[in-house]
Amino acid sequence: MFTEADKKQIEGRGMTVAQVERQLVQHREGFPFLKIEAAAAVGKGIIAPDETEQKEAEKLWEDYKREGHKVVKFVPASGAASRMFKNMFAFLNADYDTPQTDFEKTFFDNITKFAFRKALCQKCHANNGKSVKELIAEGNYKAVVANMLNAEGLNYGQLPKGLLLFHEYEDGPRTPMEEHLVEAALYANSDGEANVHFTVSHDHLQLFEKRVEEKKAYYEKKFGVKYHISFSEQKPSTDTIAANPDGTPFRNEDGTLLFRPGGHGALIENLNDIDSDIIFVKNIDNVVPDHLKETTVLWKQVIAGVLVKMQRKAFNYLEILDSGRYNHEKLEEIIRFVQRDLCCRKADIKELEDAELVCYLKQKLNRPMRVCGVVKNVGEPGGGPFLAYNQDGTVSLQILESSQIDKNNAEYMKMFTSGTHFNPVDLVCATRDYKGHAFNLPQYVDHQTGFISSKSKNGKELKALELPGLWNGAMSDWNTIFVEVPLATFNPVKTVNDLLRDSHQGACAHHHC
Repeated sequence: MFTEADKKQIEGRGMTVAQVERQLVQHREGFPFLKIEAAAAVGKGIIAPDETEQKEAEKLWEDYKREGHKVVKFVPASGAASRMFKNMFAFLNADYDTPQTDFEKTFFDNITKFAFRKALCQKCHANNGKSVKELIAEGNYKAVVANMLNAEGLNYGQLPKGLLLFHEYEDGPRTPMEEHLVEAALYANSDGEANVHFTVSHDHLQLFEKRVEEKKAYYEKKFGVKYHISFSEQKPSTDTIAANPDGTPFRNEDGTLLFRPGGHGALIENLNDIDSDIIFVKNIDNVVPDHLKETTVLWKQVIAGVLVKMQRKAFNYLEILDSGRYNHEKLEEIIRFVQRDLCCRKADIKELEDAELVCYLKQKLNRPMRVCGVVKNVGEPGGGPFLAYNQDGTVSLQILESSQIDKNNAEYMKMFTSGTHFNPVDLVCATRDYKGHAFNLPQYVDHQTGFISSKSKNGKELKALELPGLWNGAMSDWNTIFVEVPLATFNPVKTVNDLLRDSHQGACAHHHC
């Protein structure tokens, strides 16, 4: 199937021919839908800690950090901002010159409220010799948008989302990347050190490094911490081969094979390279200004405290099982912990002999653990918390995306649409075992949870293979705990106008350009 040139190309990417052949089989056969037991809810897989439990978790976390553990904040930041400006690109290319759609009108009516307005005004002066206000007054709306999106202006159409000016402050505007540095100082700081890791695309790496260089000392001084900031890129070996609709390899015009990034599931490799006791994971665009950070910080501490508590329990039980010093009562207690607290259920557990039971409990306890904040469902798209069946017939907690659910199964669709909570990507992960060794995370991926989407290149239709998502199938074989967190901790920016929501506006009055 592959020519010598193909083989060279595959191996040059750090992949094997067998791996690519396997991907083509997946293209042809597709992926099975997941078998679901129920949507998770409070009391059924989701914990809703009361005030006393919140305090206890906070204290656990404070004590844990004092013990000198390594904590890393891991931020997927490779997304380009182009999707944020889809509507404004459309305006730039429209055959009319004044705002027509509600989106366009909202953008221009509130243009003074964006944190990038001063920078935009400077570009308008430099390129058109006029301020934003003057260009609007003479009806030259497109010049304003061109200065925002194009390379001769702010180049926001090409920049990564993490480097746009999001929030206004007295001491100047901040990018999401800086907001994550501030967050790290507030809840991930252990012994006065804060470790932050960004995964970025290759084209953006230098830009990120430059901004860190400019700002790091300022935030170190402001928050009294020492930062260790690192970056990684998605590995080319995690790309997947594109296929034609008939499942044969898609070829570029020059005859070479086309590989595409495998989606956020590729980042399990990057996460695996992080040497840390505990890792926070949160998307780049989910940040708020300082005056609203309190809730975020509190709940980050709570979910981290829950993780510490659960991990201690699991470690303690593993040591007991190892020692052989346990009686029937103790085994019953460990079963309850695995079944109730970790919601990992096995229908025929009662039928196992003691020796098999101990083996089973060890296997389930000795794996990576994560606590995921989930928020009440307000109709936002995205995955949700479910009880789903695993390959070995057990049921456990999973975050499922709509693509993993059989649309023709009315019962499943009802679970998906009437689920009470959804996943805002707010994770705290523990990736070392009870002996202090790092888990090898790729071992815990369920490879049957990838999915296929339809894309096109140069007008030709193709099938893209997405790897099991980072917080979906890539963490399928982890111990999962869901904690209900307030909606105020979830403030993603999907379009430029989302920056106008109260949750992204400064505390001070708006200064005009």
